[in-house]
Amino acid sequence: MVVLRGGRRTEPTAVRDLYGTVQDAGANKGVLVPTSGFGPGSHAFAQGKPLELVAGSELVDLLQRHGLRGWLGSRERPVPAPRSAPAGPDADGAGGAGAGDHNTLGMYWTGSVTLDVCALVCHGGRVLDDDHFVFYNNPRTPDGVVRALPPAAPDRAALRVSFDALPERADRLVVVAAVDPLADPAADLSGFTRAGIRLLDAGGTELDTLEVSDGRPEETALVLGSFRRRAGGDWDFVVGGRGYRGGLAELVRDYGLDVD
Repeated sequence: MVVLRGGRRTEPTAVRDLYGTVQDAGANKGVLVPTSGFGPGSHAFAQGKPLELVAGSELVDLLQRHGLRGWLGSRERPVPAPRSAPAGPDADGAGGAGAGDHNTLGMYWTGSVTLDVCALVCHGGRVLDDDHFVFYNNPRTPDGVVRALPPAAPDRAALRVSFDALPERADRLVVVAAVDPLADPAADLSGFTRAGIRLLDAGGTELDTLEVSDGRPEETALVLGSFRRRAGGDWDFVVGGRGYRGGLAELVRDYGLDVD
């Protein structure tokens, strides 16, 4: 079961508090490592400041790469040291499925609305399972084939995808956006305009720009589009446009997930 609870991720107020401490102490840099992740509001505040935001899952990955054990919370299983060297480094220096062979999807838009950009790994119109819904409380699939990234200008959100390493039963990757209820509790998607997805290769070279639909008043979530696997193994992008007034929770129910 997927639980959409904003309180489980680090709120921007914690990042602001850290920035105040850095200024008061005259420190060169501040690093915040929570057990949860960060929403786009936190990354937006930290941009251009001497702050580094490291999600708990990223810290566990770092420990694993250095042969150390780490886990998140008492209900999480320890992450053992790898038994063999990874097949090769990826863009983060980590091995694994699709290492060194991936694309970055950089999302940009105008307007002041703060959004969560999420990905659903699907067969048809249904998500494979809860673990294949990548959002702020689940920043990567178990195999790391799809994961959220900190955005780099001009992007305001980013995902990394190893298309060739997606599960065989997956025939589409759906990209969606929803208003961040913590950063903009009264906002809708009327401020989501001139939006698009920059498709980058593993080296950061822009391959294409994919335009997506503008948002509409009173809607708070939007299907941006889907990458669909064709018979020959290629992936095509199909523009979305369906909007939802009930936010991310209503959207993911349409894709077969139970939400509390």
